[in-house]
Amino acid sequence: MPRSALNSSLMRYVFAGVLSVLALAPPPAAAQQVPADFTAVVKEKMPAVVAITTKQRVEEQEQAQALPDDLPFREFFRRYYGERLEPRRQQPRQALGSGFLISSDGHIITNNHVVEDAAEIHVVFGDRTNVPATLVGRDPATDIAVLKIDPRPNMAIATWGDSDAAEPGSWAIAIGSPFGLGGTVTVGVVSARSRDIRSGPYDDYIQTDASINRGNSGGPLFNARGEVIGVNTAIFSPSGVNIGIGFAVPSNSARAVADQLIRTGRVERGYVGLRLQEITPAIAQALGRPDDKGVLVASVEPGGPADKAGFRSGDVITRFDGNPVESGRELSRAVAATKPGTQAPVTVVRDGSPQELTITIGQRSEEQAARSTAPDRTDDGKRLGLALSPIPEAARGQLGLEPGTTGVLVQRVDPNSPAAEAGLRQGDVIVSANNQPVSAPADVAKAWTDVQGQKRPILLRVKRDDQYLFVAIEG
Repeated sequence: MPRSALNSSLMRYVFAGVLSVLALAPPPAAAQQVPADFTAVVKEKMPAVVAITTKQRVEEQEQAQALPDDLPFREFFRRYYGERLEPRRQQPRQALGSGFLISSDGHIITNNHVVEDAAEIHVVFGDRTNVPATLVGRDPATDIAVLKIDPRPNMAIATWGDSDAAEPGSWAIAIGSPFGLGGTVTVGVVSARSRDIRSGPYDDYIQTDASINRGNSGGPLFNARGEVIGVNTAIFSPSGVNIGIGFAVPSNSARAVADQLIRTGRVERGYVGLRLQEITPAIAQALGRPDDKGVLVASVEPGGPADKAGFRSGDVITRFDGNPVESGRELSRAVAATKPGTQAPVTVVRDGSPQELTITIGQRSEEQAARSTAPDRTDDGKRLGLALSPIPEAARGQLGLEPGTTGVLVQRVDPNSPAAEAGLRQGDVIVSANNQPVSAPADVAKAWTDVQGQKRPILLRVKRDDQYLFVAIEG
């Protein structure tokens, strides 16, 4: 057989074998999991999603009616009748949101902002049946609330999923009542996780591009298997309508909050009595840290759990309860999720050396959840861009300083100076420099001179209003 013919036969054989293998090989796992559409999931889960309507009674008061300047006898009327406010009157206001059933005994999850201050709450099912609901409990910190209705026969129930398994790029299905249009389905993907939108102390949102609009609040965000991975809560939009950036409370957080609300009607959160500050590259360099991992202790509440455990300002917390600490927000969530009374090991770096502390977690209370004499100026802080002075005794009360507090007062911050760029302000009180107490402007000047020779930032601990914080200033 000619070589060309032989090669041709071999090629046909090889291709035939490859085609046979391809025909026998199963499709990739990802392809197997992608449904043609979501009709089956929607059909099964839609009945578990409800619309929520509320009526609120809001006291309103008319603006004072100013008397015209040219009114005859204006002073007479003002003196004897006054520029009075109209009497208060009750104005009804309605709110609309979404929710979903999580138990056969009638518990419903929604957002706190949907039912906050509600005088009446009603739940509307897909068949337009309207039933009254009672508030079991709500948690403003996470914007989660739980309602209760009388059980109905054959109620559909939504099942919780694992929000930690919802990776960016995975399917996301939102069902709710945007603008009062009940039973609306939108589909997108999980865009990101652990979003902080600065709406509360425990922000850890799932971001999705599945359309979420007004009225979707409190509705479920499902994965492709029909499991709830989030509670739709907020949107980012300059116009108030969807632009593809929506946020949902992760199901793992929402479920933990809901379980506590159902059991006790309130949420218990751990508390340690620390004010935390993120470690910037400049602060890390000033501390001699190899990186900016961990979180800095800016202040310790006297008598609090952390104070009793031996924490100090300037400590760098690197591990909590056996887990690495990446940020203050992460640590705050971990502490809040820890049951009060629990003893937790904490690793801190103090003066460059790691130390192990054990803290007994306290319980956060409701209250915790939610300048006069001009002294002589000195030029000791001039190269920092500061005018410093000793603290005048007459100004201690206005500055909110505890008895015995030492430090120096910032009289002026020069524009475009290193101190101004670092965020120092007039009226700040510098209490330590490079973790050493200061009592005179010369102490700050010496600390600044020392770090200049070492080519690293100076680390100042500052009292501002009723808080302490660290500021690193680079020369």
